[in-house]
Amino acid sequence: MTTDMNVVCQRSTRERRRVSAEVHRQAFHEYGISYPQPRGAYEVDHLIPLELGGDNTIANLWPESAEPTPGFHQKDKVENFLHHQVCSGAMSLIDAQRQIATDWIVVWRGLAGQARGEDEGDGD
Repeated sequence: MTTDMNVVCQRSTRERRRVSAEVHRQAFHEYGISYPQPRGAYEVDHLIPLELGGDNTIANLWPESAEPTPGFHQKDKVENFLHHQVCSGAMSLIDAQRQIATDWIVVWRGLAGQARGEDEGDGD
């Protein structure tokens, strides 16, 4: 885990994304979920995403399902939003890490509500 803003905001996560098949198996095993699962049903996700200073330790990894919604696709949107907030200076990294680790669904609901409001317009 890092709180280095240079790493979080300036470095690509591409080289850090690789998680071995053995670690995937271990993550599923620790959560009592059989492995492998059908393609697209789960992803081994980061509790604190790489984009917010997370790492690939088993303590930071868990199998997250796509369904029901919200699932890993929606969490990815939250990760991107919080990364932007941190790197634009609108939110501290510590606050973003806390929000995603404690209840990312609250953030997702806020984003979904904003999107609905934009779609509906403001009535002017």
